[in-house]
Amino acid sequence: MVLVTGGTGLLGSHLLFKLVNDNIEVRALYRTSEKLDQVKKIFGYYSPNANILFEKIDWIKADILDIPSLELAFIEVTHVYHCAAYISFNPSDFKLLERINREGTANVVNMCIALGVKKLCHVSTIGAIGRPISNKKATEETEWGRQHANPYAITKHLAEMEVWRGAQEQLQTVIVNPGVILGPGFWESGSGTFFKTASKGYPFYPPGGSGFITVADVTRSMINLMNSKITGERFILVAKNLSYKEILGSITFTMGKKVPSKELKMWQLQIGKFADQIRNLVTRKPRTITNSTIYGLQHPTKFDNSKAIDALKFDFEPLDEVIKFSAQLFLEEHS
Repeated sequence: MVLVTGGTGLLGSHLLFKLVNDNIEVRALYRTSEKLDQVKKIFGYYSPNANILFEKIDWIKADILDIPSLELAFIEVTHVYHCAAYISFNPSDFKLLERINREGTANVVNMCIALGVKKLCHVSTIGAIGRPISNKKATEETEWGRQHANPYAITKHLAEMEVWRGAQEQLQTVIVNPGVILGPGFWESGSGTFFKTASKGYPFYPPGGSGFITVADVTRSMINLMNSKITGERFILVAKNLSYKEILGSITFTMGKKVPSKELKMWQLQIGKFADQIRNLVTRKPRTITNSTIYGLQHPTKFDNSKAIDALKFDFEPLDEVIKFSAQLFLEEHS
């Protein structure tokens, strides 16, 4: 039995589709029934038999912070894909981020050790990869530092430390550090916000950039690593390093919108940060522009994916097709 935590998110739902479509016996955690509808929607993007595939999953209502429910979910489980995480870049959310991302991961690791799980695949982030001092690309071995890191990246680094602890206690583990994951369905978070922003036809784009990868390539990499003899390793999963101008330009062009041509200046970002703070105080909506955000835009990191290519023996798929597919779905759902 394979267990997937975070099965109702972008990556988790796509991973579940791939597993059940390959006739793998799988169990998944959920917290609220409303999120299950989102998974069904994702399945419907790829198969006319979405409901049949969805019903193959053994859904367990559980929380990675709730040990009793987690114990029930782990019964007869042999392999675990740990995708669950709380994502926020708001400094005031640090305690909650640490509790879910670090403590929750510690609970998963402890359960794996106690119940003899054969292998754990932990999903981290490129934010937990160190920043190189020079203009070289960051690798899995680049030293990580807390300075200028956002709260989410800090807590995901702490979560990785829990996984390495498990590895020292003889648990077979692999860690993946994906870049920005491109895929459809979750338009209010992650890469979905790129499509939402692009649809508005703004003339501005932020400076900097990041590493990008399709959701299909992340799931394929995770399954290949889980089925391999590789253990005690981490892998950067990035298909291509792109500037935000390039990625937003590609999405806006696909949507038939005018490509943004004006880079946001530092003074505009600082005003945006101040406005974001006011919006957070008034509406309690999460902050999106912080000091660490601005630093990251000013000092973008490029990532080396050669270790993953060598280990997995495949080339990452081009981003254009998933951008086109996702943009089409976004436009259909927001017509």
